[in-house]
Amino acid sequence: MSSLRIAGLNLDIIWKNKEANFQLIEKELSSAKADLFLLPEMFSTGFCMEADEVADRNLETLNWMKSFAKNKNAAVAGSASVKENGRFFNRFYFVYPDGQFEYYDKKHLFSYSGEDKIYTAGKERKIIDYKGFKILLQVCFDLRFPVFSRNQDDYDAILYVANWPKSRVDAWKTLLKARSIENQAFLFGLNRTGTDGYHLEYEESSLVYFPDGKEISERENNIVFSEWNLDELKEFRSKFPFLNERDEFKIIS
Repeated sequence: MSSLRIAGLNLDIIWKNKEANFQLIEKELSSAKADLFLLPEMFSTGFCMEADEVADRNLETLNWMKSFAKNKNAAVAGSASVKENGRFFNRFYFVYPDGQFEYYDKKHLFSYSGEDKIYTAGKERKIIDYKGFKILLQVCFDLRFPVFSRNQDDYDAILYVANWPKSRVDAWKTLLKARSIENQAFLFGLNRTGTDGYHLEYEESSLVYFPDGKEISERENNIVFSEWNLDELKEFRSKFPFLNERDEFKIIS
């Protein structure tokens, strides 16, 4: 029986201060136990358009994630602002307990904030394998584009990490539930909390869904826990084989 315990941190990100965020995360998660620790979008700096000022140039965030994963003997995932070959990326890292890693570069850049003028869009979806689960990695604004995340019977779960402000949080909550139901997949949507450097407010709105639309999580302080069981997913899909009737179209990468 394959199961996966996830702990997502509702983090009030300290603006443009990587070391302070690393220390805060370590403190908040010091006693938490999980197979996977999930952190918000650009968790080391906040969702910041001053990329030339904050972007990792020497793998600062990735190196910290490797150390954290080793100390916890667990995977850790979250996105960071990264500069590579003269371009900036909003890069979602998934770091395994042994320090190996994979990543997904956010495809749908948030033009409303000018992200598309500063960062370079990724080109491909990314599905990782961890503890028997195939997991699709997605970042914030990707949530509004269902074709890109459409389950082609190639994944079991979706991770969304975000800086999704309170003023538009109804869309966040509604679309997370829809993506889980329509793709018959476990889904963990992790949002930041607090206020950012642009004075945008973020409310506690992290959500976890089973593919029937039921919210499945436990909350302890600032941590959202969820336990996923692969056999339960397979049984649900067998009983309701709706993916078999999905429309045939090619996902544009």
